[in-house]
Amino acid sequence: MKDKVFFVGAGGIGMAALERYCLSRKMKVGGYDLTPTELTRQLIEEGVEINYEGSVESIPDAFRNPADTLVVYTPAVNSNLPALKWFEENGFEIIKRSVFLGRVTENSRALCFAGTHGKTTTSAICAHILNMTPGVGCNAFLGGILKNYNSNLILSETSPFSVIEADEFDRSFHTLKPYVAIITSCDPDHLDIYKTEENYREAFSHFTSLIRENGFLLLHKGVKLTPRTKKSVASYTYSSNGEDADFMAQNIRFENRTFVFDLKLPDGTVVKDLQLEKPIEINIDNSVAAAGAVWLTGSFDQDSVRKALSTYQGTDRRFDLRWEEKKSPNRIIIDDYAHHPKEIETSIKTIRKMFPEREITVAFQPHLYTRTRDFASDFAKALSLAHKIIMVDLYPAREEPIPGISSETIFNLIENEKKILIDKEYFIDTVKNSNFDCLVTLGAGNLPNYIPELIKKLEAEQ
Repeated sequence: MKDKVFFVGAGGIGMAALERYCLSRKMKVGGYDLTPTELTRQLIEEGVEINYEGSVESIPDAFRNPADTLVVYTPAVNSNLPALKWFEENGFEIIKRSVFLGRVTENSRALCFAGTHGKTTTSAICAHILNMTPGVGCNAFLGGILKNYNSNLILSETSPFSVIEADEFDRSFHTLKPYVAIITSCDPDHLDIYKTEENYREAFSHFTSLIRENGFLLLHKGVKLTPRTKKSVASYTYSSNGEDADFMAQNIRFENRTFVFDLKLPDGTVVKDLQLEKPIEINIDNSVAAAGAVWLTGSFDQDSVRKALSTYQGTDRRFDLRWEEKKSPNRIIIDDYAHHPKEIETSIKTIRKMFPEREITVAFQPHLYTRTRDFASDFAKALSLAHKIIMVDLYPAREEPIPGISSETIFNLIENEKKILIDKEYFIDTVKNSNFDCLVTLGAGNLPNYIPELIKKLEAEQ
């Protein structure tokens, strides 16, 4: 491997894990991203040379030699970026992030977590379990900042295991070679890439064909998917909703402001009274999948699993309690990455269950024109579960506008009459003057960037 790597799209969460990995291997690391963020600030402090111009002139001299520099890019970056074009024209080896991730992990026993939703949290819980199991550990490349470690990268010099969030966008997960493949869900998404639901599900079927000989598939019970595993691959199911499965959560109850459950294993063993640190019901499901994956590796230790689940602090932007007012009226702000209709439905229902006495105001920023076009009515139905809705302008990310598609496309379909549509520049003042009780920001865009300033203004008024 070359000793210098330049990342185009360096501020992406998946890219950040790889940049940190390269730094740990004493490689010289640089990159480009569109705008500064808290993550890029941290990466710069850690040693990554990041610029925000994307011009040919902005490429540091240290990364201008194709003999010693590898270029890694994310498809989220515009392919016409001048710096990327220059690398192409000057003989550099240029690979996708997913290909680089595949190279980095190809000699490990990879636990690859895929799914429309749930893969970030489930992979993070699995990594935490393995890391807390004496003599096991893991290398983990996660899609969110795991609060227990304040990083999305966990490293081990001795562990044979890698925990990987396997992203289906642009068929990226087809570059991986799973030892254990975990599929949490398969609800159609990214139809700008896949065009049809059938193509989307076919991509997951192909993913199962990549599992190594004598490996394992762990599939959520009820997922609409036809696996194409090798004959030597053993398949298992998991569930937390009462359906019979190989790995099952049983006797679920809510005690002392958190969830407690028993875990039934394929060999008939029942691990009693597992307790979650955070009272988020969907994490029962995620914990069953994570613990199941660990069991399939042969590294399952009851005490380690129990301790890991009771200490798992979550990842940034997954049911993330960002602010709680210290005095009356004790308002709260929660941030969640939910950006698919099913995720939004789950998020709102979960928060309403966690805080049944509260009035829930959801602030939602649609992500991508194509996703808005393809799922507008589903978004509207899910958002209508909130008591109040604040919609802000769409975050286009990599996409060019589609005529007639905007946040208003969803807004007009929301049945709840307590709704407003604003430009996000008015978000802080709108919320500050709204007398909200529980504010939940949803979406994969940049709306969370406004939360620190909002909190600052709210606290100034106390």
